[in-house]
Amino acid sequence: MKLMEAVAERVKELLAEKGITAYRLSVLSGISEATISDIKLIRNQSVGLNIVQALAHGMKIGLIEFFNSPLFSYENIVD
Repeated sequence: MKLMEAVAERVKELLAEKGITAYRLSVLSGISEATISDIKLIRNQSVGLNIVQALAHGMKIGLIEFFNSPLFSYENIVD
């Protein structure tokens, strides 16, 4: 799995876990709904750490919790 695929999957997981929509996350994080959609649909080859931090902050979690997933394990990411 590529890193962007893992980020997209993690965002989807957290949205479901927190019970919020991409629109609500955009309001909470200050990141546009279009950017969140682009992340979820893997339309970009990369995403800035500042964007991930803002999304995490909008979900009331830290970066440690965001990246604390088997999706980001050494064995799982290939680039």
